[in-house]
Amino acid sequence: QVRLVESGGGLVQAGDSLKLSCAASGRTFSRYSMGWFRQAPGKEREFVAACTPSGRNTLYADSVKGRFTISRDNAKNTVYLQMNSLKPEDTAVYYCAAAGIFGTTMNLFDSWGQGTQVTVSS
Repeated sequence: QVRLVESGGGLVQAGDSLKLSCAASGRTFSRYSMGWFRQAPGKEREFVAACTPSGRNTLYADSVKGRFTISRDNAKNTVYLQMNSLKPEDTAVYYCAAAGIFGTTMNLFDSWGQGTQVTVSS
């Protein structure tokens, strides 16, 4: 199990940018695929983005494609989510997660952070 801690959330206006960080503990971070999920009030948790252990291959939800970018720095045990052109519908708690298999479904992810709040005002 990997301990994950998200940071970087906040309150911004529509059109602004934010960069989330997820710091991981453990000696095997570079072996995990990593993902970002989000959950808005009253809605189910949904997939946002994922990357392979190297960070070379990525997947994105259609709703964020072209606006969000997932990346990682294995030397720092950190994964990032750069969010540009933010919209009010992006408002949610954002969760970082680690998986042994590259994919988009929650059942693949074994470790989860506590989440960080992102609020986008209109």
